[in-house]
Amino acid sequence: MSHERPLFAWCYRQLADHLDTRATGTHRDALVAGLSGRVVEIGAGTGLTFRRYAPPVRHVDAVEPEPTLREAALSAARRASVPVAVTDGVAEDLPYPEASADAAVTSLVLCSVADAARAVAELARVVRPGGELRLYEHVRAPTPLLARTQRMLDPCWSRLAGGCHMGRDPVALLAPAGFRLTSLERFRVPEEGPTLPPSPHILARAVRE
Repeated sequence: MSHERPLFAWCYRQLADHLDTRATGTHRDALVAGLSGRVVEIGAGTGLTFRRYAPPVRHVDAVEPEPTLREAALSAARRASVPVAVTDGVAEDLPYPEASADAAVTSLVLCSVADAARAVAELARVVRPGGELRLYEHVRAPTPLLARTQRMLDPCWSRLAGGCHMGRDPVALLAPAGFRLTSLERFRVPEEGPTLPPSPHILARAVRE
């Protein structure tokens, strides 16, 4: 299956740095704060998270299936302060051994993978028992009206936004895969202005049992 989405990738590259500065950067900072050891990151995009990793993280293994975004991620990896290896791969079939990672990171990616449940199960496979999963995702709205709006707009949104789905609930996938939720913060992006269908976001942490 081809993962090339050149139009989406071009648009994403134009907007990513701006959004990181104005809206999402502080959440990415919190996402990786305090991590250590070997980390797996899925859906690396342009590598915006890479510069935020710091020792005691020893190594980051990142997968990105879209060629244009992966090229940008490779460039970002060369500028990172810890070793980062970027691989052509998908979240549902990670090229890493069982229990080989101390932690895993997802950043605005479980909305767009083909099978989110399988992706979380793969993360559970590669994270060692006692290891941590960190998630920064936009999710299903907690209010019924906005959740219905997300469902109504989702087919059109998904076509325009590279396969992204607004109404997914990644937290519900954690326990079946073998993760225990330890913290959950809900907020909206952007914080100011009207609440839009893609606005509901979470930062979550879970432990591999």
